[in-house]
Amino acid sequence: MSRGPVGAPDVVILGGGAAGLSLAYRLLETAVATVTVVEPPDGPARPAERTWCYWDQSDDDTDGFGEAVTATWPLLRVHDRDGSPLTVDPAPARYRMVRSAAFERLVHARLARSPGGRLLRATADTVRDVPGGAEVSCTRPGGRPLTLRARLVFDSRPLRALPPARTQLLQHFRGWFVRTRTDRFDPAVADLMDFRVPQPRHGLAFGYVLPLAPDRALVEYTEFSKSPLTTAAYEAALGHYAREVLRLGEFAVDTAEQGVIPMTDARFPRRTGTAVFRIGTAGGATRPATGYTFAAVQRHSRAVAAAVRDGRATVPAPHGRRALAMDAVLLRALDTGRIDGPAFFTGLFRRTPTHRLLRFLDGATSLREEWGIGLRTPVGPMLRTALEVPFLPRRTHPAPGTGENPR
Repeated sequence: MSRGPVGAPDVVILGGGAAGLSLAYRLLETAVATVTVVEPPDGPARPAERTWCYWDQSDDDTDGFGEAVTATWPLLRVHDRDGSPLTVDPAPARYRMVRSAAFERLVHARLARSPGGRLLRATADTVRDVPGGAEVSCTRPGGRPLTLRARLVFDSRPLRALPPARTQLLQHFRGWFVRTRTDRFDPAVADLMDFRVPQPRHGLAFGYVLPLAPDRALVEYTEFSKSPLTTAAYEAALGHYAREVLRLGEFAVDTAEQGVIPMTDARFPRRTGTAVFRIGTAGGATRPATGYTFAAVQRHSRAVAAAVRDGRATVPAPHGRRALAMDAVLLRALDTGRIDGPAFFTGLFRRTPTHRLLRFLDGATSLREEWGIGLRTPVGPMLRTALEVPFLPRRTHPAPGTGENPR
């Protein structure tokens, strides 16, 4: 592998979120490159602590991230609108929670003890190609300028505007970390979708409960719709869900988190220069129809590290074309109201073996398996939508703001 100027890193990663830190971890793990991670200094530019969840089938304690895992659930549950619960066992997979602060500590420690790793607190301003690589202009705390050169730059910073899309919904949420006076939660069961909440006129809404102990949990209200709510509206929805649906009794809210993420069939450019690539949500890692990102980021980080190791001039896409095509159809069907969102997702869990459904949501199923899953959905509306989508124009949609889905 050719290297940049003497003293310069092989790779500069912009942004210290899930995507940036995961790629740094994989590059250092395989010792394929020297790495500098550029993170914003302490202050308003640094995001608040976030929660990332995903299912994982590895037996080696979440692929090296074990010490950053806050909780694990062996069982998953979905509630239909009529209150009917469906509990499924996704074995050998388990659902896992990672808190961003713990994940940062893990990767920062890896950077600190690696001779090829460096963490730099600065604001990345501009990135441009230069002979032999790319150049990043930064501002250090106090206003001091700094220029970094590297053979490759991977940029995970949020986009200022989204690419044109045929369909764009938003997955927006607010969650409370609650502590109840008495035991109210089953620590073995994660409630992925609880549709016993009032449904919006357009889109869908559900509750989401991740128990941390019999008396502690993350309780969240989530919507798939065109625009986010006010904080007061989220608080009202959460209060109704916690008190009237979950019947938690007396409880206290320790902390809260809130965010929004686009669910879009936009085409995200992965390359913005000869030596500059986008990763994470900015590079299309978020699964359009579900908002799940963390698991895709892990797969993509390993693939990018392999590309760097092999000296390839391009990096692979985070998701396959077939998965993105199916997501585009589902987004359009939800947006037009041709399918009932709560019934659709509940039906998927009722009619599809859980291990196969989770692999489908991760984009790891075969064409034959996907055909079988498709036959378990509303065939007429989905077929009509599939025939329509290729002819729809791509339009610019308003930027959704910032935030990261906890899944």
